[in-house]
Amino acid sequence: MPRTPIDVASIVSRKTDPLARGIAKMSRELVGSRILEIAAEIRELKANGARISDFTVGDFAPKEFPIPAVLLDGVAEALKAGHTNYPPSDGMPELRRAVRAFYERRLGLSYPLESILVAGGARPILAGTYAVLMNPGDTVVYPVPSWNNDAYTVMVQGRGLPVVTRRENHFLPTADEIRPHLARARILMINSPLNPAGTVMRRDELGRICELVLEENRRRAGSGEPPLYLLYDIIYWMLTFRGAEMVTPVELAPEMAAYTVFVDGISKAFAATGLRVGWAVGPNDVIARMKSYLGHVGAWAPRPEQVATARLLEDGAGIDAFHRRMLAEVEARLASLHEGVQSLARDGFDVEAIPPEGAIYLSVRMNLFGRTRPDTGAVLRTNGDVRRYLLDSAGFAVVPFQAFGLEEETGWFRLSVGAVSRQDCVDIFPRIRAALDALKSGPGSAR
Repeated sequence: MPRTPIDVASIVSRKTDPLARGIAKMSRELVGSRILEIAAEIRELKANGARISDFTVGDFAPKEFPIPAVLLDGVAEALKAGHTNYPPSDGMPELRRAVRAFYERRLGLSYPLESILVAGGARPILAGTYAVLMNPGDTVVYPVPSWNNDAYTVMVQGRGLPVVTRRENHFLPTADEIRPHLARARILMINSPLNPAGTVMRRDELGRICELVLEENRRRAGSGEPPLYLLYDIIYWMLTFRGAEMVTPVELAPEMAAYTVFVDGISKAFAATGLRVGWAVGPNDVIARMKSYLGHVGAWAPRPEQVATARLLEDGAGIDAFHRRMLAEVEARLASLHEGVQSLARDGFDVEAIPPEGAIYLSVRMNLFGRTRPDTGAVLRTNGDVRRYLLDSAGFAVVPFQAFGLEEETGWFRLSVGAVSRQDCVDIFPRIRAALDALKSGPGSAR
């Protein structure tokens, strides 16, 4: 019989001090994703009828970027074939073999099967790497702007050492910037192509960084200190263009295989963010401990998606055909945005954009500080103020670099093109121009 519900809303909704409630220190320090917070705001505005061009979350609209047919059909066929039970904790053997063969063909890296671990997307791989390599109080060095490293550091109660990168280096870290910090680091984290900037590490600079890591580990070998690991996030590596070259640390220095953990998966390269298949490739002993950790967490990729992904990675010709179309669509959108910003700059507006090289992002600077909103009279003083004005006046939704760990109010924003059409990337600029024209003059004029 149906039960009469007990209304507990007033009980569970009581506002109490987190410390008094026994909330753990880590959880009290951990904050939610600013990107997802902004995305939720945009979804609500759109649901209420607002006209918004959404360049926020690094996701894909299926109507703009459908997943490969072999992946779509493969999931359905795997479900029909009864693949609805637990997968092995380190991943389906056929998928791990497919990843190994894929890296041999595409990256020229030959790893043993024990070096490959499959999980439910790249996020568990990142969290697992932090968890198995860092003790409370250990240091992780990461460049900013970058994605979520501050959060993962809090989750393991580590010490984050952010290295602020520069626009002239396309927001990519250099060996000179990293060198002073490696002696106290347990992990060095690098992402290329870079989220948020859409730029790619250069071969020579990555080579210098690898030599620093090897030099530091040679020093530690004689002191008994634990080694320094490079956590190399290459989730966007198949999405490069404009002649950008994808290189790996192990390609440049094979000895780096002992100290490098790759983070990869299908979410970005195949527009399959919702299918949740990622993998780590790295030293066997690190991978074995990550397997144990993620096995307890239960962060497995769904079995049908694993079976389908194995088929996808074996279809080289199909992958090439898919990427010809996908890269053309991504690059066309980014090129339209870049040209639109350049056009505004030529007309005297204080804006700029870095030419895109990879991923699905464009980094744009909108220097509107000191200008006065015509509707409220408020002065734009922060990236948050600029973001809100562009959203309110132009329906232009973007993410400030503060969401990626950069504290300075520099006017830099990330634009993501996965959920917009080619036409959206053209139609937004008359609205942006009108919004910039409407700003009243003040110190730090936009023109």
